[in-house]
Amino acid sequence: MESNKITITEEDGTQKEMDILFTFDDDSREKSYVLFTDPQDPEGEVFACSYTLDGEMIPVDDPEEWSMIEEVFGAFVEEIEDANGENEEA
Repeated sequence: MESNKITITEEDGTQKEMDILFTFDDDSREKSYVLFTDPQDPEGEVFACSYTLDGEMIPVDDPEEWSMIEEVFGAFVEEIEDANGENEEA
C-alpha cells in the first residue's frame, strides 16, 4: 500500500481506496486525524476521521472537533494557495 493512500470500508462493506491529503495530531484531545479524498469524486469532497496507532478509523461526531478540523483544513488550503501564488494581493 502506498503511504499516501488509505482503504476505507463503506457501510455496505465495499472497500474504496482514498488519497490522503495530510494527517495531524491534536495534543489537547490526544487524537490523530487524517483528511482524505476520493480520487474518483470530481467535486473533491474532503473527509476526516480520527485514527488510532493500530490504524482503526474513528468517525468524528463532535461539533467542536469538526470546527477544529475545519480550521486546520482552512490553514492547509491557505498554505497551498500561498505556495502556488494564488493568494497574492493584486
